[in-house]
Amino acid sequence: MSFSTKPDAWSRRKIVAGAAAWAFAGLFQPASAAAWDIRKLNGEDYASVENIKVFYRFEKYSRSGANLVLENPKVVMRMTVGSAECTMNRVKFVFSKPVTEIDGKPFVSRTDLTKLIDPVLRPNFIKNAGNFRTVIIDPGHGGKDPGATNPYGTEAEYNLKVANLVRTELMKLPPPHNNLRVVMTRTIDKFLSLQERVNLANAIADDAIFISLHFNSGGRAAHGIETFTLSPPGVAHYGRGVVAADALMRAGNQHDSANVALATAVHGMVVRGLGQNTFDRGIKRARYTVLSGVRHPAILLEGGFMSHPYEARLIHKPEYQIALAKGVAAAVVKYRNAVTNRVQANPPN
Repeated sequence: MSFSTKPDAWSRRKIVAGAAAWAFAGLFQPASAAAWDIRKLNGEDYASVENIKVFYRFEKYSRSGANLVLENPKVVMRMTVGSAECTMNRVKFVFSKPVTEIDGKPFVSRTDLTKLIDPVLRPNFIKNAGNFRTVIIDPGHGGKDPGATNPYGTEAEYNLKVANLVRTELMKLPPPHNNLRVVMTRTIDKFLSLQERVNLANAIADDAIFISLHFNSGGRAAHGIETFTLSPPGVAHYGRGVVAADALMRAGNQHDSANVALATAVHGMVVRGLGQNTFDRGIKRARYTVLSGVRHPAILLEGGFMSHPYEARLIHKPEYQIALAKGVAAAVVKYRNAVTNRVQANPPN
């Protein structure tokens, strides 16, 4: 990633939160599935990349060494044998298992096929996902819990600023999206426990979506945007191995497909809108309390690193905060449009 060293470079950039490089919008009328080539490895089912190519009507499948590319006029999907990273139209995803070679052919875990690839490529197959009327915005931390800090400010402060901007953008939406209700878990610098946030979200009887806003912290070299969705049953929290509790079904797992679809919209629009001023760290799986407990489609967005010398200055800029907010608001519309109008046909369950 190359950051400009000019202090006013951001203010001179036009923030574009328009068409994200993203595979949404019901692009596929899948081919009728011939027998899927399903193999078992270490107790996990895997589906062949060739099957994925045929079922989702990719017109071209090429391989160069470990690198795999599936293409049609609207989607380019890239994977690498031995890696868990995948991009679809340049938006990065992190699989639960690396792409694996079996008998000289590449295979993807069934979990990643059904819980990630399919919802991204066919969001309009997600039942009732487009019926939501409420957007719950959760500014992380607050009060006695400032979150990450640096010389410019606190994470809690920035979370609330961006949340208020998102609310403003959503309230300005034209028809037919001007009927959305926006609920904030907090509107002031107030401490809420994670369970209190979950309880507030679950008290909303309407169909809703939940977006938790945060900023990251790590070593001085760590930078970029990452988005988390709840790990499906059997999939670990990002960065650690599987433990026994990972096998349990959580409340949030009832929306595994919608979670990924929502994350794709938000992550894609935010990364696209920030352009060269950010780095795509990918859409990942995690077991954060708010993702596990909220009974609506839910994601957690990390909008940059407070600990990165240059990114910290960007986060402090109102222009950056506005760009984040516009990306999130535009993604709500994109997600709502994408998950509407269901059609029929399914990959292997």
